[in-house]
Amino acid sequence: MTFTITPHASPVSAQAREKALEDPGFGRVFTDHMVTLRWSAAQGWHDGKVTARAPIAIDPAASVLHYAQEIFEGMKAYRTAKGDIVLFRPDKNANRFARSAERLAMPVIPEALFIQAVEALVKIDKDWVPSGAGSLYLRPFMFASEAFLGVRPAQEYLFCVIACPVGPYFKGGDKPLKLWVSDKYTRAAPGGTGAAKCGGNYAASLIAQAEASEHGCDQVVFLDAAEHRWIEELGGMNLFFVMSDGSIVTPPLTGTILPGITRTSIIDIARDMGMKVTEAPYSMDQWRSDAESGKLSEAFACGTAAVVASIGEIVSSSGSFRVKNASGATVASKLKEQLVGIQKGNIADSRGWVRKI
Repeated sequence: MTFTITPHASPVSAQAREKALEDPGFGRVFTDHMVTLRWSAAQGWHDGKVTARAPIAIDPAASVLHYAQEIFEGMKAYRTAKGDIVLFRPDKNANRFARSAERLAMPVIPEALFIQAVEALVKIDKDWVPSGAGSLYLRPFMFASEAFLGVRPAQEYLFCVIACPVGPYFKGGDKPLKLWVSDKYTRAAPGGTGAAKCGGNYAASLIAQAEASEHGCDQVVFLDAAEHRWIEELGGMNLFFVMSDGSIVTPPLTGTILPGITRTSIIDIARDMGMKVTEAPYSMDQWRSDAESGKLSEAFACGTAAVVASIGEIVSSSGSFRVKNASGATVASKLKEQLVGIQKGNIADSRGWVRKI
């Protein structure tokens, strides 16, 4: 598709942009432009535009406001040491976006068109891609825009891509995370939307995250909906458990856990490094027992926003325990070093994961 490009008439000045890039935080500073693309039952995908970032006008009867047909993605653009700008495994984000769309009865955007839209934004806002440890966080999303009050899939949708330069996701930097185990709320159930990246999943998790904050914790651990026994994931990150023999366990993708791109990349890297990785159920009782006995040497979480974060303490209504080697976190550190090295171009990409723009 050919996108109509209308550059921002008054973009942020170079001086103001550099100032913003010094400490952008996460999700608060945005680039100058956005990409939009429309779909209708009559026309299919059409009206691709690159324009100045601006508010979106929607009808108060827009289906998304009433029936929550909305999905999104999270991905990043990186500036390498050579000055190139690259994306990391954008095909995986495109594929997950398609699966999310199918689950919410929304139109599927072809992989090539998804990547074209993302690249169009990065190209026009290339000066916003930070150097060094920062990155440009990209947020493709789609919602039902048809003005219609009826319970059925909408016949009109708006796809959009926005971007923001980001630094570390957690304010405390690399210090081990403190987690709260929710025994009252669940994130997803079998047959639900747990494997889809939709806003409703995150909205339902916010009360549990607030509960975690009240207990002085960084994130919330969700257990399975049926038995409240098996560990699934955090509010926005996948989990890994490193045993004293060097093997790694991560909860399996059974439809209630979001299949993270960072997760699958970590598994591939770990296996290439000779580590045994098993996707198998892991219970809270096991976690506590293995941590106290020393069988568990590390635990860490991963995701696009935070990359890899070690876990130090786990708090629940029945008490707390610590992961003894959290401060060392050697396996987590090695895996993060490899992953970030590939993303930043400091380590050779032998798998074809990096796409130069």
